[in-house]
Amino acid sequence: MNVIQPIQVPGKPATATLGLLDVDIHPRPKSLEEFRPFLTDRWWQHMLTWGMRQRHGFTGGSPPFPKAQPLASRRDSWPPNGGTPCSDLDFMRFQLLDNYGHDIGVLNPLQPSGQGDRNNAFSAAMAHAVNEWQLEQWLRKEPRLRGSIVVPYEDPIASAAEIRKRAGDPNFVQVLMMSRTAEPAGNPRYWPIYEAAVEAGLPVAFHAFGYSGWAMTNGGWPSFYIEEVSEHATSCQNQVISLVVEGVLERFPALKIILIECGFAWLPSVAWRLDTHWKHLKSEVPHLKRAPSEQIRQHIWVSTQPMEEPERGQHILDIFDWVGWDRILFASDYPHWDFDDAREAIPGIIPKERRAAIYGGNARALYGL
Repeated sequence: MNVIQPIQVPGKPATATLGLLDVDIHPRPKSLEEFRPFLTDRWWQHMLTWGMRQRHGFTGGSPPFPKAQPLASRRDSWPPNGGTPCSDLDFMRFQLLDNYGHDIGVLNPLQPSGQGDRNNAFSAAMAHAVNEWQLEQWLRKEPRLRGSIVVPYEDPIASAAEIRKRAGDPNFVQVLMMSRTAEPAGNPRYWPIYEAAVEAGLPVAFHAFGYSGWAMTNGGWPSFYIEEVSEHATSCQNQVISLVVEGVLERFPALKIILIECGFAWLPSVAWRLDTHWKHLKSEVPHLKRAPSEQIRQHIWVSTQPMEEPERGQHILDIFDWVGWDRILFASDYPHWDFDDAREAIPGIIPKERRAAIYGGNARALYGL
């Protein structure tokens, strides 16, 4: 058996980031059979017969654009005993948790998850199955792992029921949504999700990507994958603006929002622009009592992967200052091709005590761990 050796940085032990809490790990099943125990006969047959049907075209059973690497994953992340990247718990332990000194890793299942499926009832059944699968295949077998509650977000009532079903289970630390929803995330029809999350004391994480039924740009389908992956930032910008303007953050003062894998250097400029417009258009949104920038800085956390790195180091410090040093969470994006090594990902210009908070302290405080 050819065992793939982990990447080692000379002179830096695997425990160089002691206390590491990684908020973005993407598990996959070895096959759809892993979900069979958690689906009724009806929905299992539905999946076998009709498959999973995303809300927009150009999918054909695969992503709309070819990825930079197969399954958008590191080429060394295929388990030696078979399966797809991050489908084998033992190999994931070896390559990620042990090698990089993780204390805690948060699972964010992306596909197949049922999220965004055209059939809302199947979406709800599949989301439930994925949550049960997380428990049985990952969380109960590895104490360093925590899960995200996958919800069928285009059916907010079913989503709220799934959240309440998991409330109080320490295995789950957040609610997972995608950045491309069928309507902007602040739309009142999504409010049952936020209400249930607040009741459960859980933050809501918006992870870049998802199938909304629309192209990811305002002008239709782009030509290249680089355009799609760059759009991750603009999709989250839209969601932040909607959450603020629709009054979600004022209606739910305890709501905590995490933006994962969409960058964050854009956050100050979006807030400044909103503040400017709000001052002149208050009569249109009288329900907004506080400046948008104030709401954003109170309610929103961000992840480090991918992190924009300007040419001048001082500029990244300025961005961190505006966002809030206690609002920045480390993310590796394992096993994807743009994976971040915690020992190398945080710019050296950041002071030691700030780095420690980013590596784990901020996430522990957010999740109450």
